[in-house]
Amino acid sequence: MSSEECIALLERHGIKPTANRIVVARALAQAERPMSLTELEYKILSIDKSGVFRALSLFRERHLVHVLEDGGDGVRYELCHSHGTHRQDDDQHVHFYCEKCQKTFCLSDRPIPAVELPEGYEMVSVNYMVKGICPACRK
Repeated sequence: MSSEECIALLERHGIKPTANRIVVARALAQAERPMSLTELEYKILSIDKSGVFRALSLFRERHLVHVLEDGGDGVRYELCHSHGTHRQDDDQHVHFYCEKCQKTFCLSDRPIPAVELPEGYEMVSVNYMVKGICPACRK
C-alpha cells in the first residue's frame, strides 16, 4: 500500500494522516497476518512503543483496525477494510491461532457465522478464533 493509499484510508476513517500514523498503517497493510504491538515495534524502528500504541488506540477507536485476542501473547491488530467510522465492521472474518508456532492467521474467505442474541443484548464486536495446528506445523 502506497503512502497516498494510506492517507486516503486514514482520512476515510476520520483520522488526520500524520507521519507516524501513515507508517503504522503501512506496516499493518504490508503484514501477512495480524501483528502484536511487540511485532510492530520491531518492524517500525523509527517510532517508539508509546507512539505505535497511540496510533493503534486511535485506529481502534475509528474502526481502522480489528483487535484480536488470540489466547497467545496478548492482542494482535490487523487493518479493517470497512468503509468508515461506523460501529459495525463489514469485513469481519474467522481467524486461526496455531498452538504450535503461536501465529495468528486471517481466514478472510470465511465469514463469521451469524449469532442470534437474546432480546436486550446488542453486539458491538465479535472475535471468532479457531485454535489448532497450521499446515506448516503439521508437516
